[in-house]
Amino acid sequence: MPIWIKQVFGMLAAILLLPAIVSAESRIYMKDGVALGGTDPVAYFEAGEPVRGSANHTHEWRGAQWHFASAEHRDLFAGNPEAYAPQYGGWCAWAAARNYAAATIPEAWNIVDGKLYLNANLQVKRRWERDIEGFIRAADANWPNIF
Repeated sequence: MPIWIKQVFGMLAAILLLPAIVSAESRIYMKDGVALGGTDPVAYFEAGEPVRGSANHTHEWRGAQWHFASAEHRDLFAGNPEAYAPQYGGWCAWAAARNYAAATIPEAWNIVDGKLYLNANLQVKRRWERDIEGFIRAADANWPNIF
């Protein structure tokens, strides 16, 4: 099966499962109550790459459990979650620009003007990178009406 078909099915599954994986109050992308699939959001800024967090270092924010690779990362996040939390609650930034929500993977990310943006997959990330500023403007306008 071609990869693009798998990606389309993955995005459709994410859209159909939205009620199961998003908190209505927070709009944070999570699985089983854990934001970002357990990836440490601070690591994108500190290590320059996604790093798996640990259930030993958690913080609850906006109805989700956030996992961190270290107590130091947890404390940095707890002191200023808005500085480290991904935009659009960790949902795909490119999809938000297109006015819908889609799940993300940790490897498809960018930091732009000190803010973390995630995308559905690496192919979508490449599309996003063609006009980051334009997509951010569109996503910012659309995000309040998604969900």
